[in-house]
Amino acid sequence: MPLIVLLVGLGALAMLVPAVHAYVTRDLVTARAFLYSCVMFLFLFTMIALGTSNYNIRRQGRSHLISLFALFAALPAMLAVPFSEVVTDTTFGNAYIEMVSSLTTTGLTLFEADRLPPSVHLWRALVGWLGGFFMWVAAIAVFAPLNLAGFEVVAATESSRDQKGGVVRLDHIGGSSERLARFAARLAPIYGGLTAVLWVALMLAGDTPLVAICHAMATLSTSGISPIEGGVAGATSGYGGEFLILIFLVFALSRLTFTSDGRQDGWPALIRDPELRLGISLIAILPALLFLRHWLATIEDGSDVTVIEGIVGIWGAVFTVASFLTTTGFESSAWGEARAWSGLDAAGLVLMGLAVFGGGVATTAGGVKLLRVYALVKHGQREMDKLVSPSSVGGSGQVARRFRREGAYVAWVFFMLFALSIATISTALAFFGLTFEEALVLTIAGLSTTGPLVDVAADKPIDLIALAPGAKAIIAAAMVLGRLETLAIIALLNPEFWR
Repeated sequence: MPLIVLLVGLGALAMLVPAVHAYVTRDLVTARAFLYSCVMFLFLFTMIALGTSNYNIRRQGRSHLISLFALFAALPAMLAVPFSEVVTDTTFGNAYIEMVSSLTTTGLTLFEADRLPPSVHLWRALVGWLGGFFMWVAAIAVFAPLNLAGFEVVAATESSRDQKGGVVRLDHIGGSSERLARFAARLAPIYGGLTAVLWVALMLAGDTPLVAICHAMATLSTSGISPIEGGVAGATSGYGGEFLILIFLVFALSRLTFTSDGRQDGWPALIRDPELRLGISLIAILPALLFLRHWLATIEDGSDVTVIEGIVGIWGAVFTVASFLTTTGFESSAWGEARAWSGLDAAGLVLMGLAVFGGGVATTAGGVKLLRVYALVKHGQREMDKLVSPSSVGGSGQVARRFRREGAYVAWVFFMLFALSIATISTALAFFGLTFEEALVLTIAGLSTTGPLVDVAADKPIDLIALAPGAKAIIAAAMVLGRLETLAIIALLNPEFWR
């Protein structure tokens, strides 16, 4: 059975969750909309499944890559049907954009929180959560054998070697369908269990069940979707809830936090993981620099700062930096104090830069990915060493040398493609009357899958609902491109891929 057909069935079954929630809360109109949509699409799934039951997929890698594109480009049209049936004062195009944003874990929303019923908020968070889980599975089962989504950086080193140092061809370890089933079965209990633990913890911290489950799913999927205005900053759990969310954001920094692949030495290998170390370093260094900036200013001015003010300012910076680095986009309730305390005027530029860096490879985070950034950093360090000692030989072994050379080369190629995508999409948006700042913020929000940038990065929040249909279509394309990444789209357009 083609993968996209199976996804249609899973999407239809997922509609039962908001249907039951709406029925329990006695919102019968919403319950009927989701229930009828579920029945209609399950019938459609059954018909298509029967028609393709004997269909033989000759090239599973190509088929699954096409299915991934259809997942993020076409499936939202199905997911938007109950949304548009409930929210009747909007167009189907707006509902489609909302579902693309949710499924790609971007979290960009066209609607104010009070405008949507609670069950629709649950639907948005659930779609984002399912989209994040599927990216978890697809990254390892589909992208890794094709050397895409960041795996191209380590294709010649750790990804192609077994525990004894022998070469292993990942594309020969079972078919794509077999890998999808195996990794889905392996990761589903981890993904669901972590979400359940965070849900219960947030409820104990003071959040309502709906807010807690939406924030838990938004954290694990890095979608940043919230049913309340202000997101985490407006939750009743306060700093305790932010601390709990910060702990679970670590799973967006490195794939080694939730899978044993690549951890041949056990948990000590996690400490040596370059992505995790780089991510934690950024989370620690940037708030420290903001703290030192204000601390030096207070010494010159002779003003007094209480310990509580200092702690609140540091916490607001740490949580917000970690959230935008993982492309989640939650803003701390202390971020306003942190900005005022540090005197940071260009906060939007800092947050956009963090979102562009992104999280770890094979995680739910978007952006360029920390592994690519690390490869470029190591290559830059080596080039500076060669300026001092031109005849020197780089250490750390053959694998590290190939990582600094071949790995840095493909990382630079992707970085240039990412930069070209930013220039192209922002220019296209400018044709629809958007200012340079608005076009740049929307472009980076889409390509890095960090939708909350729209509200916090610009001088004033961008009114998405008032944009022209053409601009909305470009933003939707940017979100799909940011989720699948440019190299995967190029692979689909490669004539050799179709032969």
